[in-house]
Amino acid sequence: MLPGFNLSLGFTLFYLGLIVLIPLSAVFWKTSTLSWSQFWDTVTMPTALASYRLTFGTSFLAALANAFFGLIVAWVLVRYEFFGKRIVDAMVDLPFALPTAVAGITLATLYAQSGWIGRFLTPLGIHAANSQLGIFVALTFIGLPFIVRTVQPVLEDLEPELEEAATSLGANRWQVFWRVILPMLAPALLTGFALAFARALGEYGSVIFIAGNIPMKTQITPVIIMAELDMFDYAKATAIAVVMLVSSFVLLLGINILQWWTNRYNTTNLA
Repeated sequence: MLPGFNLSLGFTLFYLGLIVLIPLSAVFWKTSTLSWSQFWDTVTMPTALASYRLTFGTSFLAALANAFFGLIVAWVLVRYEFFGKRIVDAMVDLPFALPTAVAGITLATLYAQSGWIGRFLTPLGIHAANSQLGIFVALTFIGLPFIVRTVQPVLEDLEPELEEAATSLGANRWQVFWRVILPMLAPALLTGFALAFARALGEYGSVIFIAGNIPMKTQITPVIIMAELDMFDYAKATAIAVVMLVSSFVLLLGINILQWWTNRYNTTNLA
């Protein structure tokens, strides 16, 4: 038998405090050793500002691309039967199982000028390795499973009667998808987008090998944090980490509020 509410809640709060709140509190505590001017100078130095723009911008674009293509992948896996479907379904989880450093080395090898893919892109003037495009590719690679695995169960549970009713009322396939299916998928799609976006913000292993780490151009924020840690300047490292933490929390909170509103809107309309 499961424990009662009080015991379960107490264990939950203890576990979250031990695993999440205490480490995050340590980040803020270490940052507090800096004066306000030192903190501001650290988080607004040109290399840090450039890394914020690159990290948040590329992560957002990668999550947006994954939301589009991940929906297509989930749709194909749920709605169609084809040879090798189980293999394709298993490949979706490959970024989960593959170590990020291995993924980074593999992507860097493929997209280098002499790589299997890079040799065809270079004559076209497209350079993926050591560029922002390479960062986008890496973040897209590690974020795709979050969209697929979030949307897939919802697609499987959709009642076909709703689509049949819309079709019987004269709706074409695009109208059925846009007005019936997509509103029901929106909360799950937003959840997957938030997970992929959050995962991309903190990604390090798969990016460092393909990015080239050129200051002001291809240097992501986690790399700057690691550089400060290598110099044993923990206060500056945690100061930049605090900016990332607060910004990520605000963005994810906004996405969760939008997801809640969408879910409530759909529930009201269905009622």
